[in-house]
Amino acid sequence: MPHHAISILDMFKIGVGPSSSHTLGPWRAAQAFTKYLITHNLLQAVTSIKINLYGSLAKTGKGHGTDIAVQLGLCNYDPETFDTSSINTIIESIAAANQLVLAGTQPITFKPKEDIHFLYQETLPYHSNALCFMATCGSQAVAQTYYSVGGGFVEQEGENTLEKTVPVTLPFPINTANNLLHWCQKTGLSIADVVRENELSWRDEASTQKKINTIWHTMLHCIYNGVHTKGILPGGLQVQRRAAHLNQKLLGPKATYSNVTEWQALIQQGPQDFNTILNWVSCFALAVNEENAAFGRVVTAPTNGAAGVIPAVLLYYILFCIDKPTADAQLEQLVTNFLLTAAEVGSIFKKGATISAAMGGCQAEIGVSSAMAAAALTQGLSGTQRQCLMAAEIAMEHHLGLTCDPIAGLVQVPCIERNTMGAIKAITASQLALQSSPDYATVTLDNVVNTMWQTAQDMHHKYKETAEAGLAINVPVGLSEC
Repeated sequence: MPHHAISILDMFKIGVGPSSSHTLGPWRAAQAFTKYLITHNLLQAVTSIKINLYGSLAKTGKGHGTDIAVQLGLCNYDPETFDTSSINTIIESIAAANQLVLAGTQPITFKPKEDIHFLYQETLPYHSNALCFMATCGSQAVAQTYYSVGGGFVEQEGENTLEKTVPVTLPFPINTANNLLHWCQKTGLSIADVVRENELSWRDEASTQKKINTIWHTMLHCIYNGVHTKGILPGGLQVQRRAAHLNQKLLGPKATYSNVTEWQALIQQGPQDFNTILNWVSCFALAVNEENAAFGRVVTAPTNGAAGVIPAVLLYYILFCIDKPTADAQLEQLVTNFLLTAAEVGSIFKKGATISAAMGGCQAEIGVSSAMAAAALTQGLSGTQRQCLMAAEIAMEHHLGLTCDPIAGLVQVPCIERNTMGAIKAITASQLALQSSPDYATVTLDNVVNTMWQTAQDMHHKYKETAEAGLAINVPVGLSEC
């Protein structure tokens, strides 16, 4: 079986909320279509574009901002660097002028309400997150279909995606947890070091380290922004942000600080009892996913909907588990090892099952992120390679069957709170693994990956990010524009 090479930079992508599969993926697909037009010398001839959104992208597309994402992607804005505060202004100007600047250079007539079609009753067979771009280029019409398969990954119809995503031969090819354990046992390397060696197949270590630093600082500043932003989330559910209030309550009314470093120091100087630490972990997770719900900048971990779990557990590890003081270089290494370990566990789930809620329900997002965080925390606390994989298994085992039933199709209820649950379960799974011997474990990580995929296939489609079942239909809401 050929190995599927996935880099840490594939698993952790910097983008804009609220959804990796319904926002970031379609955004990247729109950029890919503009690149297709440029490559085939068609850009200057384009007079109009229409977009069809199928399946889950249609059913929860408005709540996830899919229509917004495709417009920004066609304009060729970069989700990694785009000024998220300008989203409303740009989208409103496109609608007011009935004009979109394709690829940032070619003005075309574009009427969002008429040219973006939500095909609620149509689903393409390959994947439920499908979208098709159709351009009129003079007398010629061209169309390309893309699939947003979860975590910001995009596949184009008709391409051999496996070959496309394997541009390298890794020294330690890994498809399964058993493959990973084999290389760890054969070489004596930690999971993080095995991944580090594989990453050298894409780029030098300094480049990887620079990217990982950017990923972590994006996560950290997302938390910091979230714990300092009050108000109501957009979308009409009138969901109140809670992270800022909780942060203020935990620090106390007299707390003063001016930056993220001073804020972290105050947390470390404060109470260290169980309830306080539990509240901080919840606060960190809430902060990220409140930012995500408000179209803020987040890191897929492995998705936007589950973006709060890994940052929350990593910050818990830094603030409450590491001996102080810690030199900057040492802290950088600890963070890197954490993220390398988490990424490899996530890639095993992507290869053996799915990280798309539209394919597998919320077990594919919160469940996978919790497993990733559990393994990473376990290695950070000096667990063995087998204990790391055991922790990942425990975390996912207790997310099996978790449905995706967002109220009104928004990544808010129950998604935001589920990140706190995923973070706490990851910590619990890690503690269980550290106090256990994998020799006596009944279930392996590969067992649970296979089980998750079987569960995903058996799960009714209504519970896969359609807002057609569960809380989405049992909680009466009166939506209003925010």
